[in-house]
Amino acid sequence: MANTDSNTTAHHQIVDIQPVIESAISNLLKTPLGTTHDLFQVLDTCVRYVDALVECNELAARMALCGRLLAALEVLRVLLDQPLPEHLIERLTVDKVEHKACRSGGSIDSEEMRQYCSALTLVLLNQQASTDLQKHITGLLFQMVNIMSDDLTAPRFLRTESGLVMIESKFTHIVH
Repeated sequence: MANTDSNTTAHHQIVDIQPVIESAISNLLKTPLGTTHDLFQVLDTCVRYVDALVECNELAARMALCGRLLAALEVLRVLLDQPLPEHLIERLTVDKVEHKACRSGGSIDSEEMRQYCSALTLVLLNQQASTDLQKHITGLLFQMVNIMSDDLTAPRFLRTESGLVMIESKFTHIVH
């Protein structure tokens, strides 16, 4: 602003604060995430990060998305070690087994899949691969995160007259 002894004029267009339109990625990066969220919420966030990563070409945004995805995968690690809460058990329970909707018998262990996704995310964060290779790694990461999410959210319990029974799979002793 100019004062009375100055020859500088005040320009209101400079002084006024212009509203900033935030991008979808910016909003996504501000999404809070922690162990207070349940397994399904964290999986949904991981899928949203990797969806945005596939569509993003800006280096800084890609790095930020990879960083947030890696953090979400670490939160997922903690949640996979905890027992499922009752509300998730209910969502994972069916009255009738429909094989298309249930988790596949040849599934990879959830923790192992999470580690693979973390490793791919770290490769992208290191920026040592060529642009073409990064595109392929991003595509692979996209597929793996979605497979993991689909597997972890697929029905795994059957409601019977005697109570809940785990639907048969390769990892019947593993709740996640």
